[in-house]
Amino acid sequence: MENIYYLLVFCLFCWYFVYLRQVSEAAKKHVNRYCKEAGLQFISLARRSSRIKFTKQHGPYIYSTFDFDFSGDGESNNQGVLTLYGLKLEQINLPAYRVN
Repeated sequence: MENIYYLLVFCLFCWYFVYLRQVSEAAKKHVNRYCKEAGLQFISLARRSSRIKFTKQHGPYIYSTFDFDFSGDGESNNQGVLTLYGLKLEQINLPAYRVN
């Protein structure tokens, strides 16, 4: 009987790994689209945290925060923050940056 529990834990671990990969791909898609619309140069993306949250509006979901680097003038480097709930974009925060 305990073998079933081991199998269940292993399957949940695999699912979580694949789901986090999907979240990273969705974040990259969102930040690329945002940078293209704002005329910014996208440099890199890194996950800061992912955790399970529960709200009355969304129910249980995985809340993820990403840091991304961008450039407004092609020479400087600035860091913004992207937050996702599930695979959906919640918010993008950018500092003041220099433009051409």
